[in-house]
Amino acid sequence: MDRESTSIDQHLKTPRAAGIAGIAFCVLFVIAHLLIRSAIAPYGQGSAIEFAKHSATISRSLNLVPFAGIAFLWFIAVLRDHLGASEDRFFATVVLGSGLLYIAMFFASAALAGGLLAVLSSGTENVVHSGTYAVSRAEINHLLNVYGIKMAGVFMISFSTISLRTRIIPRWLVFLGWASALLLLLSIGTIAWAPLVFPLWVLLLSIHILIEKFHSPYRGHQNSALSDGKWNRAA
Repeated sequence: MDRESTSIDQHLKTPRAAGIAGIAFCVLFVIAHLLIRSAIAPYGQGSAIEFAKHSATISRSLNLVPFAGIAFLWFIAVLRDHLGASEDRFFATVVLGSGLLYIAMFFASAALAGGLLAVLSSGTENVVHSGTYAVSRAEINHLLNVYGIKMAGVFMISFSTISLRTRIIPRWLVFLGWASALLLLLSIGTIAWAPLVFPLWVLLLSIHILIEKFHSPYRGHQNSALSDGKWNRAA
């Protein structure tokens, strides 16, 4: 009996942790994005001198990226745990794959920005004349604002579809996820605020999970326990 109670308590803490992780990801991502936008022009615009001039602000934003990525990975893991046996394997694979690809591109763009910043610290003239600055800015832009947000859109569509079938989130949040995902998938990387759509959707999803679990703390455990017969034994 004690083991079953401990298992229930551990399971019930997971959705709340998922909500906190999602909120942390949103806050860190938005802060990093705003710091970057306040320092340099978007989409590869602006000179190398401007980039180097705001090196301190850019460095602060890049330092937030690993923590935002860790929070999002935790968010994915606990969402899948929350779905339990009701998780559709096809869509779950797409959710996991798109989420990992999004984080990989997020980290890669930050690493390129950090490397470019380190090179510029030794002088901007050689970097500009060799074309390194232009190529690096284009790669950063395409990784995050083109390919990255496409993977975010796939993540939103897949998870929204699973959620519609399992009814773990309300329909309005599912439809909002589909609409936001279409915006990201159809955008061509020229909308400055488009990368913020995904973390804001994660924020709404996280808040819903927190509110739901405070009002019905046994719902997540009930779904998973019913699937493997443990709930009947516990009753």
